[in-house]
Amino acid sequence: MIYLDYAANSPADAEVLETFINTERNYTGNPNSAHPLGMQAREKLAEVTADIARTLAVFPAEIIYTSGASEANNLAIKGIADIQQKHGKHIISTPLEHASVSGPLAWLQEQGYEVDLVDIGQDGKIKLEHLRELLREDTILAAVTAVDSELGTIQPVQEIAELISHYENCRLHVDATQAMGKIPFSFAGIDTVSLSAHKFFGLNGSGLLFKRRPLELTPLIHGGAGASLYRSGTPTLGLAAALAKALGKATASLQERYAQVMKLNEELRQELGKNPAVVINSPADAVPHILNVSVQGIKGTRMQQMLAEQGVCVSVKSACSTDGQPSKAVYAVSGDRRNALSSWRISLSHLTTEEEIGAFLKILTGLVAGKA
Repeated sequence: MIYLDYAANSPADAEVLETFINTERNYTGNPNSAHPLGMQAREKLAEVTADIARTLAVFPAEIIYTSGASEANNLAIKGIADIQQKHGKHIISTPLEHASVSGPLAWLQEQGYEVDLVDIGQDGKIKLEHLRELLREDTILAAVTAVDSELGTIQPVQEIAELISHYENCRLHVDATQAMGKIPFSFAGIDTVSLSAHKFFGLNGSGLLFKRRPLELTPLIHGGAGASLYRSGTPTLGLAAALAKALGKATASLQERYAQVMKLNEELRQELGKNPAVVINSPADAVPHILNVSVQGIKGTRMQQMLAEQGVCVSVKSACSTDGQPSKAVYAVSGDRRNALSSWRISLSHLTTEEEIGAFLKILTGLVAGKA
């Protein structure tokens, strides 16, 4: 089996699993409880949170534990929209967003909010001039992805933050799910940031939302104590500790892992570029972890199935998107619906081997030749 879908899920690191197991075994009490074992667990949670805060260069009080980036995106978008509606109901986003961003935005539209999408250039980046034109005095939120999950495009987050800073009632939410642990990321000028542990070799069902002080949000969950006023429920100490371990390892080895993945990406681009039936959709300056391609005349879903039959795992769009529809990201950059329908995603990690890349290329070449 050749696994080329690390952007959808990465295998849990052995040390991360060990951290989770040991934490769950050694800390019996509920961190919300007032007795000695509860206080011991609460102290450990504070220690873990401080560790994460140091890694991210933020304050511990700015961290809200969630079940993953989907919950974090919903909490940020719905929570900001509700609090800020006294200033307006205008929201700006992009056609590149994950379903956990576009979904709550569509829900807000049904509640009477107005949502505008920023135009995308052929390089996959949002057009800053169009963003400037869309910003209004009643704009209360801009929601953008740091790295597009389909193309791997790196968005100019700091330039976006600078534009938005001139509108005092507008908040900036960034989905950093595909950026964290892969590329350097700055929280400067951003109000909320979501991330998910299973994208950087942590555990599924674990993530967090960064919320800059003193921003307020309307919670999604009401009732019951929690580690944060904005997320009720008993904190899962083991998941928090495992997230801290995964995040620490990913950031500490970021440069080394990046170099390994870049080498594999360059090899893929070079070899795929020799095949006239293959179109590379990811821009040259995308993260090397994601490479979006199309094979002319073959729908992405069919190509995925054909590769799966040969033991190769890839994705069509993101793992959480709707099947059978053209990729909005690829269509946005190419304007070609057929090409967007034919697109699919290869995603790599430092665990991907040269042997796997060689075997994949041989399989793909055979499949394309057989359909020619």
